[in-house]
Amino acid sequence: MPLTPDQREQVANELKKFAGDLNLTDDQKNKLRGFMEQAREKVQAYRTANPNASKADLMKAIGQNRDQIREQVVKFLTPDQLTKWDSAVKNAKEFLGEKLAA
Repeated sequence: MPLTPDQREQVANELKKFAGDLNLTDDQKNKLRGFMEQAREKVQAYRTANPNASKADLMKAIGQNRDQIREQVVKFLTPDQLTKWDSAVKNAKEFLGEKLAA
């Protein structure tokens, strides 16, 4: 699911805004960075192991990683940060055009 340069810029800008909105501590930033890197590596490994995977299969793999990250961030984000996190994830799904199951 490659993004255009404009879309990549928009995503980068949204991530910067989101990071500022969360007001993360340095410890939270380090934990989140680690979880995000692990998720990226898992998706890359999935793509390597399944080069002919459909977009739907790839989205499912990404969704599983998102669920695992959510389980981890619950442990160190404040309730207010978690609300903002959930809102940002919902917006990202909509931006990326993912069809959400009810």
